[in-house]
Amino acid sequence: MSNDDPPLSDLLRWSESLSACARTGLAFTKSLYERERFEEILKIAADISSVANERFLALGHEGEQKSTEVIVREWMKDVIPGVAGYKTPRVAVGALVGNEKSELLLIQRADSGMWLFPTGWADIGYSAAEIAVKEVREETGMEVEVKRLAMIVDGMQFGMSKTPLYSLVFHCTVVGGSLHKHPLECSDLGFFSRSHLPEPLAGWRKGWVDHAFRAISGDPIDVYFDRPREPVWRNADQPERPSRK
Repeated sequence: MSNDDPPLSDLLRWSESLSACARTGLAFTKSLYERERFEEILKIAADISSVANERFLALGHEGEQKSTEVIVREWMKDVIPGVAGYKTPRVAVGALVGNEKSELLLIQRADSGMWLFPTGWADIGYSAAEIAVKEVREETGMEVEVKRLAMIVDGMQFGMSKTPLYSLVFHCTVVGGSLHKHPLECSDLGFFSRSHLPEPLAGWRKGWVDHAFRAISGDPIDVYFDRPREPVWRNADQPERPSRK
């Protein structure tokens, strides 16, 4: 990759944003002409996605290379007529959990090998705080109490996901349980100090790490969130993840 190539984070975001616009357009349009244009945009988005995925794999991450045609077919399956077809980010919920030594609880995700705080998709029927408690229990065996909202981040900007999502992250304290990993979702887990964090650690930017340790240490914190960008569509200051090899 040359210095003139756009960052991987931009490629992923551009492809997903174009795809969402095209699929939403296909969900609402009744014009054959507009449908053809939206389908063409979807192909362009798939081209970008295929290149981004190729670069992602080249960095040493696990996954499967998909052609433009395969990506288009997968996206087209998700086109639903009307309001139900409007594409929005999914919602995930995470937890910042510390111990008596002010060490941070992290899991190594089985799907990507990346280290991150316990997190998972928001299930219908649960509040966001209830999801945080459930995810920590399921992934680590620890029982926690939710104290405060700590972060609201865009998963793609944050660098923890290739899927468009917003993540609500709560500061939680341990009230019981014993540490053991989920057999399917986690490869490893543990409490880590600021100076001995595991690698590879999720996040294009690591500003969340200092924020997390301030939270579990009991320091007063504001909610961490992605600041508005200008221009919105370029993230040139965000480096790509280092290779796992």
